[in-house]
Amino acid sequence: MTIKDFMTHHHRGCDHLLTLVEDAIEKKDFVSGAQKYRDFADETLKHFAMEEDYLFPLFEAVSPMGGCGPTQVMRMEHEQVRMLFEKMQEALEQKDSDRFFGLSESLMLLLQQHNAKEEQMLYTMMQNFLGDKNDEIVARLMSYGA
Repeated sequence: MTIKDFMTHHHRGCDHLLTLVEDAIEKKDFVSGAQKYRDFADETLKHFAMEEDYLFPLFEAVSPMGGCGPTQVMRMEHEQVRMLFEKMQEALEQKDSDRFFGLSESLMLLLQQHNAKEEQMLYTMMQNFLGDKNDEIVARLMSYGA
């Protein structure tokens, strides 16, 4: 498995968790929805940590761009997601499904665009620059947060 394959697969797992949250909230099951939301948010934040704390610094160390360019943009977008997470949590606590779904829609659009940039550009660049350490990197990613 490549770095790109692993991280892309992890994106899909996070996407699936969000659909479980939305299904529960659609049924007005706020107790289950809140737990599923926590699972989704935790897994997405773990994904961000894998990138920000591990992958991005590895890439920046060997990339001629350093910390500028794509990783800087991805970090900014991660911050936008974190802000939406706070608002979504508030909507859940208030049992405001309309607000929650409005925020969820914004989140999904942001994540789709974000993930596409990573999958189509950044992960390919990482694979090119870090491919000689692929197995070691993927092993570390698999055990991340364990």
